[in-house]
Amino acid sequence: MTKKNKERLTRGAMYALLVAVVVWLASIADVEAIRSNFFSEEVWAKLWPEIITIGAWNTIKYTVIAFAGGLVLALVLALMRMSPVAPYRWIGTAYVEFFRGLPALVVILLMGFGVPLAFQFRWPDVPFLGLRGMATAGVLALILVAAAYMAETLRAGIQAVPKGQAEAARSLGMSAPRTMVTIVLPQAFRVVIPPMTNEFVLLLKDTALLSVIGMQALDRDLTAFGQNGLTTYANSSPLMAIAIVYLLIAVPVTQLVAWMERRQQKAR
Repeated sequence: MTKKNKERLTRGAMYALLVAVVVWLASIADVEAIRSNFFSEEVWAKLWPEIITIGAWNTIKYTVIAFAGGLVLALVLALMRMSPVAPYRWIGTAYVEFFRGLPALVVILLMGFGVPLAFQFRWPDVPFLGLRGMATAGVLALILVAAAYMAETLRAGIQAVPKGQAEAARSLGMSAPRTMVTIVLPQAFRVVIPPMTNEFVLLLKDTALLSVIGMQALDRDLTAFGQNGLTTYANSSPLMAIAIVYLLIAVPVTQLVAWMERRQQKAR
């Protein structure tokens, strides 16, 4: 038997095994129990439209605010990490290593409960961002964590810009700040768009951790909304519903990342 025939037989056996597993799972599955417990139309109808107007809206809002705030802080940290002034480098490095070393859940708990207990205060509302109380603490925690990761991505993007471009700008009389803002950063951001979009998706999923600090009914993200539905209806359909909404939000973004990466590779 030739090597090519062996490869065909191996692939055929793998396909047959997959089909057999699918058939076996279908034969032992209780379709009615799965439908009533995970895909109950009655429960799904009760979740509508709040699952979109409250759960999905808050999830997207928290993600966008945390991403924007984290990006601004990350840029400052990246420049500090590259600063010729040693204390700035030390502070930037300490921040990045500290928040990258801590689980996001721990930071959220610290901001939600630890800091207010330690300093005896309550988190204020931020009306122009639509944040109330614990939502403010949760989003701030996400900003602190996201900034640590995005700072390293930005630093790598800045360092990827050829040094000759900055040197050419300086030789034309541009100041160092102007060179950074007009020459280096635009090229750096173009390089880091795909990994930054990946960070956006990760941040979207990290908003699920905000459910542990408790929020008002109108401030619940998708996960908190699903947990409340699970308790209220004693049925898993709310969790399946929020899983579908998460996918509807995240999958287009991940496909956009893949498209941008392919386009970037072609440009190179």
